[in-house]
Amino acid sequence: MWLTLLYSCTGGAALLYALYRWVIPAAVQYHGGLALIWHDVIVERMLDTLTQSTRPQRLLGAVQKNATRGDPCSVVKAIDHFCRHKEWAMNVGDEKGCILDSVVSEINPATVLDRLPPHAKLITLEFNPDFAVIARQVIAWAGVQLVEGASGDWIPKMKEQFGIKTFDLVFLDHWKDRYLPDTKLMEECGLLRKGSVLLADNVICPGTPDYLEYVRNSPRYESRYFKSHLEYTKVEDGLEKSVFLG
Repeated sequence: MWLTLLYSCTGGAALLYALYRWVIPAAVQYHGGLALIWHDVIVERMLDTLTQSTRPQRLLGAVQKNATRGDPCSVVKAIDHFCRHKEWAMNVGDEKGCILDSVVSEINPATVLDRLPPHAKLITLEFNPDFAVIARQVIAWAGVQLVEGASGDWIPKMKEQFGIKTFDLVFLDHWKDRYLPDTKLMEECGLLRKGSVLLADNVICPGTPDYLEYVRNSPRYESRYFKSHLEYTKVEDGLEKSVFLG
C-alpha cells in the first residue's frame, strides 16, 4: 500500500514537473496572451512564493554569479541565459537585441535615452522604486547610471538636470500606454531634432496601437517596422523605428 502510494506521488510529481518545465511552456510559445499569463503571472507568483524572493532579485543573483563586473556584454549574456533557460522575463531579448544593436551602430548616437555605444551619454528611467533598487545593482555591473522616477516627470527636466539639448536615440520599452504621451511630451520639450530616432519595443505584443497609428501617419515621422518575436517565444512582436523629420 505504502509502496503504491509512493509510486503514485512520485509519478504525480514527475507529471507536474513535466507540465511546468516543458509541456505548458511549449504550448504557449505561439500565443502572446497565454505566454504572458503563464510566465508573467502564474510562474512568477509561484516562484515568488516558493523562493520568498522576487523575479528581479533572482535575475540579479544570476547576473552577480555569471557576469563580469564592468562588462556590459557579459551582463546582457547572463540576463538572456537566465530568461531563456531558467525563468522567462520581459526584456529586449537576444533576437530583438540584435536589431537594437544594428540601429545603434547605424546612427552612432552621442545622447541616448536608454541605450548607448562607448563614450555616449545614457539616461535610463525606472518608475517602480522596487525595480529601481534591483536595476541599479544589475546595471552597476555594466557601468550605467539609473534615474528613478516617472518618464512624464523627468522628460521636462532633461535639459536642466542633464544638460541635454536633444536626443539622438530614444529607446521606448516601458509602460506601453506611455509611448505616445511621452513621445508628444519630448516633442513639446524640444528634445527631438531632425534625424532623432525613436525605437519602440513590444509594438505588437503586448502592443501599442495608438503609438503606431501616430508615428505611421504623422508627417513628422518616417517609420519602419522590424518583425521579430516576443522575447524567448515564437509569438510575433517587433520594433518600430521612427525617424523624426522635424
